[in-house]
Amino acid sequence: MNASYQRWQLYSNLDPELKEELASYNKTDIEDAFYRHLAFGTAGMRGLIGPGTNRINRYTVRRTTTGLARFLSAQGEKTKNQGVVIAYDSRRMSPEFAEEAACVLAYYGVPVYLFPSLRPTPILSFAVRHLNTAAGIMITASHNPPEYNGYKLYGEDGAQMPPYKVEHIIREIEQIENELTLPTMSKEEGIRTGLIRILGDEVDRAYIEKVKSLSLEQQKNPSPDPLRIVFTPLHGTGNLPIRQVLEELGYTHLYIVPEQEQPDPDFPTVSSPNPEERQAFDLALTQAKEQKADIVLGTDPDADRLGLFAKNAAGEYTAFNGNQIGVLLLHYLLERRKEKGKLPENGVVLKSLVTSEMGTVIAREHGVTMVDVLTGFKYIAEKIEEYRNTGRHTFLFGYEESYGYLFGDFVRDKDAVQAAMMCCDMAAYYKQQGRTLDQVLEQLFEKHGVYAEDLFSMTFKGKAGQEKMDRIMTEWRTTPLKTIGGIPVRELKDYAKRIDGLPQADVLKYLLEDGCWIAVRPSGTEPKIKFYFSVVAKTREDAEDKMNRIQADVRDLVERS
Repeated sequence: MNASYQRWQLYSNLDPELKEELASYNKTDIEDAFYRHLAFGTAGMRGLIGPGTNRINRYTVRRTTTGLARFLSAQGEKTKNQGVVIAYDSRRMSPEFAEEAACVLAYYGVPVYLFPSLRPTPILSFAVRHLNTAAGIMITASHNPPEYNGYKLYGEDGAQMPPYKVEHIIREIEQIENELTLPTMSKEEGIRTGLIRILGDEVDRAYIEKVKSLSLEQQKNPSPDPLRIVFTPLHGTGNLPIRQVLEELGYTHLYIVPEQEQPDPDFPTVSSPNPEERQAFDLALTQAKEQKADIVLGTDPDADRLGLFAKNAAGEYTAFNGNQIGVLLLHYLLERRKEKGKLPENGVVLKSLVTSEMGTVIAREHGVTMVDVLTGFKYIAEKIEEYRNTGRHTFLFGYEESYGYLFGDFVRDKDAVQAAMMCCDMAAYYKQQGRTLDQVLEQLFEKHGVYAEDLFSMTFKGKAGQEKMDRIMTEWRTTPLKTIGGIPVRELKDYAKRIDGLPQADVLKYLLEDGCWIAVRPSGTEPKIKFYFSVVAKTREDAEDKMNRIQADVRDLVERS
């Protein structure tokens, strides 16, 4: 029998709820919950809530936080005394996990700033910089299903902790023999000694003012035909900060989806609280039609991702994918800043290398540099910090195809609060010109070509599946394809070779002769390979035809591998 399971089963002080759930485990449950410790890496940790070493619970949170506390203590008194700020979202057990982390840090004499109620991830990122802490902890599982929670770790720059620091923390964690008996301080003692400080609204207020300062429209003299907005926070943390920003900027016709307004860890109105999925917007779109809304916005539970629909000329609602939202925001930002004389000569935009090249074309048109980074917003944050230190470039915008956007560098992660405000500014600006967002996008297509993107994943289960994954990556790397979908391959970029000044990564990108490309990337957490597709053509019909041919060819090649 699994030794870790026996240890948990025999531990007399185990939480009653966890003990009860543990007693209900069958053989398969036991194996899955105890075959390893829940993985902790550069994106933190994320897992099912429940008892077990491979689950997230108060004991695994204590284990990870003990590693962090020991790491900070080893850096010296100055770093240790900078402290850690902790926030959490609306998921089940988020407040409890945040308190557990605070109490572990307090035991080690590390000061803690604890938010008194749920906050978005971008406010946590901002708070790290604003309070000058050594680290930040965000309890969230982003847009995962309700049965998950997670633990994101941020460094002193407000970005997710860099790999070299995470490696030190992992070494500290791995020295822990028994996560069940780790010492903590009580919350009451932590508050009494001043080691745990409950934050007021000072950080929130400072953040809101910073976000508002990014606005290019400032709706102080409302239009006779004001922008009408429907917004859903999808039972998460975006409700209050987004409403506050928009209302203070003068967006008076703002309607919140009532069924999804209040935080709810069960996310009862959606199959998944993910603004990338159309079903999450069903209630919002119904309300939009009733309110004759111009745009519909939605954020995920920790409000770092934003989805967008907009009314078109026919009165229906057009969905925009993550690439299209990014292109529209980029075009609007550069156009308006140029009009206002606020476009710096050394401006830079940052995007992931699996994001559409249409943004590169638009940036070039405005004399702005576009820089590609690896997938993951921490790489965008690294570049922001580099350019801030060197003065080589002025950061303007960072984005990923996975619905993540950032305008102001006072945050170092995706920020749906900033993005929501900028989408409203953009829609209001074009509405005053009599243009809908789909018309703006169509005009960009007419000028630069029709860009279309897609993504699919292929799952490979078990040992045989892992072997096939490895075989596919090896074949595509060592025996490059000559054509894909009948289109000649111009170049294969293998990012395992540390090319383009980027860190090593298991990513392949096939560039085709006509400007289309395919990127191939194994998932770091699941047995699957992700295939990213981007095509460019003169018409939508041609783009659709290319996409179908390329995808059919890729599926056939994978099946034959």
